[in-house]
Amino acid sequence: MSSEENWYIVKQESQECKIVSEQELEASTASDSETASPTEVPSQWGPFETQEQAIAKRIGLIRAGKCQPAI
Repeated sequence: MSSEENWYIVKQESQECKIVSEQELEASTASDSETASPTEVPSQWGPFETQEQAIAKRIGLIRAGKCQPAI
């Protein structure tokens, strides 16, 4: 399976970091841009070539205190 999809980490309002695909990010950005003000831009990191790389980065962000672990 050859996938060219990139992965991103997006910080939610709850301070949890969610791993999303590029398609999910574009879809949420399009819907959020209609309702959110420019100052409410969430933190995001990426792109990462694999989901595993994004998971490893998210663990680092949690350890650094930039994100809360998902419950």
